[in-house]
Amino acid sequence: MPTTIAACVESGSFFDLNRDDPVLTQLRENGSEHALPFALMEHLVKSGTPYAEHARTLAADPVPVDGAVFDWFDGALHEQLAKEVNLETYGILEHTVARRTDLTRALERIASIHPEGFARVREFVRGLLWVGLKPGTGGSSLTSSSDPALPYVVMFSEKALLHIPPNTVSTEPSPRFLAENILHEAVHQSVSFHILQRSVFANGYSAKASPKIEIAWRAASEERNQFWEIDRTFHATCVYNQLLRFRRTELDREDLNENERACFQAAYGEGMPAVRYLMDQLERNAEHFTPHGQALLADLRHQTDGL
Repeated sequence: MPTTIAACVESGSFFDLNRDDPVLTQLRENGSEHALPFALMEHLVKSGTPYAEHARTLAADPVPVDGAVFDWFDGALHEQLAKEVNLETYGILEHTVARRTDLTRALERIASIHPEGFARVREFVRGLLWVGLKPGTGGSSLTSSSDPALPYVVMFSEKALLHIPPNTVSTEPSPRFLAENILHEAVHQSVSFHILQRSVFANGYSAKASPKIEIAWRAASEERNQFWEIDRTFHATCVYNQLLRFRRTELDREDLNENERACFQAAYGEGMPAVRYLMDQLERNAEHFTPHGQALLADLRHQTDGL
């Protein structure tokens, strides 16, 4: 399957956690590999906050799957770190046998049934934050999330076992829904890596001044979700292309229960017109992309037409 965004981290690049760098080397030698993404965060955010030092106070419970090992974080997020990635109202949930089972099953599902998807997860996800709203906090919980400021780390809540964004909600939890949400965030991370290292958007482009694309299926949500910037639309189109293939593969399986099949079918049916609409909108705004970005759009069109 062709991919719009490279499926591996370039050796020697900024995101190469094995590159020769004094800070990264020290963390590796101190046995603090789980803090490596937070060292990158220090460079990206440029706030002067020692995020890597704060991350070293977190425990890193290893979750091995198919030769890869993921760091499942435990402990308390430092206040400044949580603020930077919009987790101020969240805490890391207690590690339980049930959660480890669900998490392992989700990752194993990707590895065994979606090997190309797992290659992306293995490459762009190192840290896992299973979070929940703090007691007394109002509002709706996130399902899953990632932030370009914090490479390699994805966040998700209990809702990731029930919710296939944007609108499919299950009556029963399933690690297969968690699998999709983890893949979802892995794709976002891979797109972020690419954008941060390559010239994708035209000189002078800014999200603040970007033309806004109306998102009809988000009409009931807050205003920022009803109209998307060009870069957000590009992210979403890349993600939809991957997830629709994930859903199609799941629907071709014989081991789904009735509820899982109904949810994946609903999400697939909703996603197909959505990705076509987003693709059309990106092409109408092609002048906001560099020649490299326009080549990515052409490849993305090829992927969309092949769904």
